[in-house]
Amino acid sequence: MNTLIKKNCSIVVLSTSLGLLSTAVHAANYTDYGINKDLPGTCSYSAIDSKDYTGKKLNIITHAIPVIGEPTALHAEQFSKLTGAEVNVVHVPFGDLFQRIMIPFQSGQNAYDVLFYASLWIGDFNRFLSPVPEDYINSTGMKDVTDSFRGVAQWNGQMIQYPMDGDRHYLKYRSDIFESDEMKAKYKANTGNELKVPSTWEEYNQVANYFSGFDWDGDGELNYGSAEVAKRDDLMFSAFISRAAAYAKHPAVKGGFFFDLETMTPLINTPGFVRGLELFVEAQQAFPPGGTNFGLGDEIFSFGGGQTLMSYSWDDAFIQAQQENNRIRNKVSAAPLPGASEVWNRVTGKWDKFETPNRAPYMTWGWSSAVSNASKEKEMAFDFLCFFSNESNAEHDLQIGRFGVNPYRNSHFNSDLWTGMGWDPEVANSYVKTLSEMETSPNRVYDLRVPGVGQFMSSMANGVAAAMSGQKSAQEALDQVAAEWTEIVDRIGKDRLRDAYANVVALEDA
Repeated sequence: MNTLIKKNCSIVVLSTSLGLLSTAVHAANYTDYGINKDLPGTCSYSAIDSKDYTGKKLNIITHAIPVIGEPTALHAEQFSKLTGAEVNVVHVPFGDLFQRIMIPFQSGQNAYDVLFYASLWIGDFNRFLSPVPEDYINSTGMKDVTDSFRGVAQWNGQMIQYPMDGDRHYLKYRSDIFESDEMKAKYKANTGNELKVPSTWEEYNQVANYFSGFDWDGDGELNYGSAEVAKRDDLMFSAFISRAAAYAKHPAVKGGFFFDLETMTPLINTPGFVRGLELFVEAQQAFPPGGTNFGLGDEIFSFGGGQTLMSYSWDDAFIQAQQENNRIRNKVSAAPLPGASEVWNRVTGKWDKFETPNRAPYMTWGWSSAVSNASKEKEMAFDFLCFFSNESNAEHDLQIGRFGVNPYRNSHFNSDLWTGMGWDPEVANSYVKTLSEMETSPNRVYDLRVPGVGQFMSSMANGVAAAMSGQKSAQEALDQVAAEWTEIVDRIGKDRLRDAYANVVALEDA
């Protein structure tokens, strides 16, 4: 059907920061929301329009606006208009989101039907989540989800999270500068090296350092080499993992990246991790002013706004650069994370040399969603998640950097999708090739997804920050982290953590 409504409906959006809002009922076409057309699928607009949830209420908790929170509110409004349901959306800052979900779980409250949260919390949340019913597993949207993100949604072989995002780290760089004959000549004359896209982290630091402190793009403002997430309390640990993975994830060594699965001995202070941290500390020379305290938002707008030559993290900085009317649109490119020519072999206790740099793609924690096992409206809740991620909504959300929804379906790795959004073919091809090859890599790294993961990540972030600030050497900092991790393992229970960590190792070793 063309219209979004044929039933009475209402939606209330609650936010810890925005107060109470009420959306008036009005007839609306889906094009009013930027949706070009109702693509066919199990939970298309027309399919959900046939549902009648008049008189029922759906309670949703999600992240603060805009990242994930904004598309949640948008699709909640649409769902309400289609089905007649009352939809209450609560927006919570990231620092409070875990506890706002966990406390009702622990106290047995039926506070929320639908949950949007960081997927690495599955180790704590899994026993409170409702398994995804077979009908939804067999939906058109779900069948298109890549194997890796279907894996992220599962716990002990059962799907309990609903995929609606796909996150990974990769390299972004200014292709116009790397392809400039003038810049190639200058770099060669001053360094003796050819200017090329870095294949190792050592090369990344060298190139970034050279391109720091002068106006290399002619806009009248100083440019810098690298924008990185270096703020302790804002996902610094993910940036560190990206840098360390190539040195610590040996392709011939199985059985754990963060821990030895058999003994649950922390590996965080082994030489590969130490090398990655040393290079992270060194990289600060190429940061923009204030870059040592950059959070994710700063990184997005530094690279996406043209201030820096290179960056690596989630898709957001790349999508920001590719926004319509951005001055650097179609002047950027994507590539795999830099690798390492030497990789630590924890079995032999030696560094192994690689003629072709070892790559370890990092499938980072991403946003996920689920239905509470305590919900009295499970069918409506799963209908909402199926609708949230339907083919039309997913294609729409991918185009908006601030939404935080990144490719997670096989159909998203189609260059035609992106050229249809105005991307040059070369840019689209680099993006699709980089992301799709990560899906097939045999040497991937996934986040630690175990009970108490927040304690482990906080400890890691504190240690990395101590090294970045010069308070400790990289080895000293990570020795302290390893000691703290051992205490956390003893406190939570080695067997419990091993059982949970086996889910991560299974993804990495598959």
